[in-house]
Amino acid sequence: MLVMSLSAKDVDRFEACVPRLEAIAYRLLGSASEAEDAVQDTFLRWQAADVDRIEVPEAWLTKVLTNLCLNQLSSARVRRETYVGQWLPEPLLAGDSMLGPAGTAEQRESVSYAVLVLMERLSPNERAVYVLREAFEYPHREIAEILDISEAASQQIFHRARKHVVDGRTRTEVDEAAAKRIVEEFLAAATTGRTEPLVRLLTEDATAIGDGGGRIPVRTKASEGALAVAKFMRGLFTPGPAKRALAGGSPEVHIATANGDPAVVAVLDGRVVGVLCLEVTAEGIAAFRNQVNPDKLGRASRRWAATEHGEPLFNAF
Repeated sequence: MLVMSLSAKDVDRFEACVPRLEAIAYRLLGSASEAEDAVQDTFLRWQAADVDRIEVPEAWLTKVLTNLCLNQLSSARVRRETYVGQWLPEPLLAGDSMLGPAGTAEQRESVSYAVLVLMERLSPNERAVYVLREAFEYPHREIAEILDISEAASQQIFHRARKHVVDGRTRTEVDEAAAKRIVEEFLAAATTGRTEPLVRLLTEDATAIGDGGGRIPVRTKASEGALAVAKFMRGLFTPGPAKRALAGGSPEVHIATANGDPAVVAVLDGRVVGVLCLEVTAEGIAAFRNQVNPDKLGRASRRWAATEHGEPLFNAF
């Protein structure tokens, strides 16, 4: 690839687009580290381009980034077929710039942990159209230009993708105070050592899954149904020497927000070792998604270290 010399102005033009590019890439890939790589590859192509002839840098960069992500998604599907256990996205803690715009319910929904999981069912093109339209409000005319499809095709793909996502959703938006109260009630119930208080907080079809990536032992299959999930969660928060040995100590347990969802964050020696996202509905907690793969918690750890947070509720295990 021929590399051109960029002026300071050209570099600034690119840097101005980076927050949006990272937020798009994260939603498309479900991985902060892969999103960063995609943005870096986009910069290399910007560096090799005749930028003086690019009238709208944001449109050009979005097109390049999106197509890089589409290629990445195709190879990611192959990798995930051999992934050890359940695959979950990389969680982002509140305030992370990669979460992107959050001015509308649709924008907040598009980066929720539950929707990122559901988007794994979509084809790469469906995912791209859904993200660009729902989260970033691109008109179908521009989406068509980015993906080299017709405007009518973009509209059809969007409606199909949105139906897939909506059909799989039960989430209800809750304010920060209500979310904290729900997590406090869950933790209080989970640490009683009894199943019944937990069952009352869950929906009948509640599920719980975890992602250890082969690095941390987790159940290979999801727990399904309120009773099964309650028993699993009770066991998860039951102290024991084996758990302390596996974790390397007794992690501090904090209430936080991840991807706009109420979450429980486990921190050991200043490092995030687990993020448990709760999917809350009007009927109760519908899902627990637990990310404990160390490869997917680096950005959360850096974010945690850079922000103020209160005292932990208790120490696990």
